[in-house]
Amino acid sequence: MLLMALPFGPAAAQAPMSQGPGAAPAAEVPAAPASAETSPLLGSLGNAAAWRSYKARFVTAQGRVVDTGNGRISHSEGQGYGMLLAVAAGDRDAFQRIWDWTRANLMVREDSLLAWRWEPDKRPAIADTNNATDGDVLVAWALVEAAAAWSDEGYRLAARRIAVDIGRRTILFRAEGAPLLLPAMNGFSAEDRPDGPVVNLSYWIFPAFPRLAAVAPEFEWGRVAAAGQDLVVRARFGDAQLPSEWIAMRGGQPRPAAGFAPQFAYNAVRIPLYLAMAGVTERRAYQPFLALWAEPDPAGLPIVDLAGNGVAGRLAEPGYAMIPALAACAVSGTPLPGGLVELAPNENYYPATLHLLALTAANTRYRACLGR
Repeated sequence: MLLMALPFGPAAAQAPMSQGPGAAPAAEVPAAPASAETSPLLGSLGNAAAWRSYKARFVTAQGRVVDTGNGRISHSEGQGYGMLLAVAAGDRDAFQRIWDWTRANLMVREDSLLAWRWEPDKRPAIADTNNATDGDVLVAWALVEAAAAWSDEGYRLAARRIAVDIGRRTILFRAEGAPLLLPAMNGFSAEDRPDGPVVNLSYWIFPAFPRLAAVAPEFEWGRVAAAGQDLVVRARFGDAQLPSEWIAMRGGQPRPAAGFAPQFAYNAVRIPLYLAMAGVTERRAYQPFLALWAEPDPAGLPIVDLAGNGVAGRLAEPGYAMIPALAACAVSGTPLPGGLVELAPNENYYPATLHLLALTAANTRYRACLGR
């Protein structure tokens, strides 16, 4: 089932993964020069004050993006988000600093993927060199956008190296069935878990895949995107019919993965954000999210226990509220509340990041919802 998806703007698992039927041989494949295109992300944030506030609060002088709600660690996801937002703000200096720190501190593996977690108070700062595939996708996507924005071939080549290893090592291109995007090289495959492969739908960053296709065209990124969108519709559990954070795919039938809380929570809240960023507007993709958020609650977005069908907690910081607003805008053209356009002064890295990403989507795809 393939829903409408556009670029943002204009067999068992094995580790390392062998290439399957979705991938061509690994030889270098020429790609169009970055100067031949423009970045749809460049300048799309449209809020210089919000970017200055974000940068001052979460990006160090060295380029480390700090997760203030998680012990001030840094991770590949945060570095990728910071790089994307720097392009969206048109801030090449910040982009370069974040990329330099990322290369120096997270690119410690034998391949081109990134170690997922860096802890400032520990030595070594990286205790686990496993990757996080969403972080790899975000960094590669940001590099593609930067290459196009500033006509830099070095960024494009770096994006290609990461994208090729994402395709080789973390995507299961299967002879039968849709491809699956594993959350990491290790720990989630059919060899690693009796209910594997296990996936996380919030790792399918839908607006990124068409951009990665520009630098690594030998992989079928369109099939990856279509598989994720199909799974959004199929992986609906409990009375609320919402996806769990972690989904077991053994036998091809999705179900909440063993050993993880069966919840719709802070990871999964990104699913409708990425759908909207990719230009998906079909209601069936968003239906359970829209139903969950039909009545705004000042206490915050609910974390839903899909086994007990109750509320297990709240995502209370104001940035999270931008996601329901963007989803309603994408499906129905509902105007964004005026108070959500500005970044809240005291929220942590994660909701602030989601807030600014949603604002880039609104400025790029849904300007009518901003009254423009």
